[in-house]
Amino acid sequence: MAREISYRDALREALREEMDRDERVFLMGEDIGAYGGSYVVTNGFLEEYGRKRVRDTPISELGIVGAAVGAAMGGLRPIIELMTINFSLLAIDQIVNHAAKLHYMFAGTITAPVVIRTASGWGQLGPTHSQTFEGWYAHVPGLRVVMPATPRDAKGFLKTASQGQDPVMFIEHSLLYRNRGEVEEPEEGDLLLPLEGAEVRREGTDVTIASWSRGYYLAMGAAEELAKEGISAEVIDMRVLRPLDIATVVESVKKTNHLVTVEEGWKTLGVGAEIAAAVQDEAFDYLDAPIARVGSLEIPVPYAKNLERLIFPDRDKVVEAAKGVLARDLVPAG
Repeated sequence: MAREISYRDALREALREEMDRDERVFLMGEDIGAYGGSYVVTNGFLEEYGRKRVRDTPISELGIVGAAVGAAMGGLRPIIELMTINFSLLAIDQIVNHAAKLHYMFAGTITAPVVIRTASGWGQLGPTHSQTFEGWYAHVPGLRVVMPATPRDAKGFLKTASQGQDPVMFIEHSLLYRNRGEVEEPEEGDLLLPLEGAEVRREGTDVTIASWSRGYYLAMGAAEELAKEGISAEVIDMRVLRPLDIATVVESVKKTNHLVTVEEGWKTLGVGAEIAAAVQDEAFDYLDAPIARVGSLEIPVPYAKNLERLIFPDRDKVVEAAKGVLARDLVPAG
């Protein structure tokens, strides 16, 4: 039987279950102990598990990730927290050139199964704290990149990441921590979800809307609005950005003949661009109109609340894009 819990509590539950299951699992990050983490996910863990397994660190993302990669190579199971994905730029060499490549460079004899939890998102955080970099990491072979939208996926992905052999960029959204959803009771067994595969969350026949993280909720809201006008939208939650599940999108496009991608990042060289290119490769003959991509305006994120709201996509922009592709149906020659 499932019960409804918050995204934050789903993460907390996964961490606690994994720490109870395997004594090699430990947490590391800035203020995760005494303060409970940037978004209070690890509140109370220091008192419960002690300083050996809940380690507050200096303000050095490079040091945190480097130490975690070394610990993982040595057989431990580090789950680290970086306050925001913006700060991961300070550790990008450790993530891209070490965690992602060790397995390949040592012919499979060494693995670095480190889980890097970090928050993306915005909310008057300013231009250097509101950026969306999942596309950067999804570009890198050797990393798994997940961005769960629902509490169930958040818990299931985090547990699987902790038990796997690959380095995982586990990206949460700062505006989703209070969202609630159904998650199975712990007594029903380990909730382990494969770190691959998109999910069709809503069936439709007229247009496919593909997104992830907070964008999934925009897509669902847009689908409800479109339904009021007799337009049936199919919503796909991409969930995992590396490996990227194009097959699910292709099958949907074969049915709907239209595609809209939605992301909070900049469209140029974004994940939506990759999805669009792949669908053009594999399902071009099924498209009745050009693919539409919805993303943020390509400027640094303003701090002012009114300006910040203007640059990010919202439900109405997704609705407009969906109507736009339907209005541009290609007319057969002759």
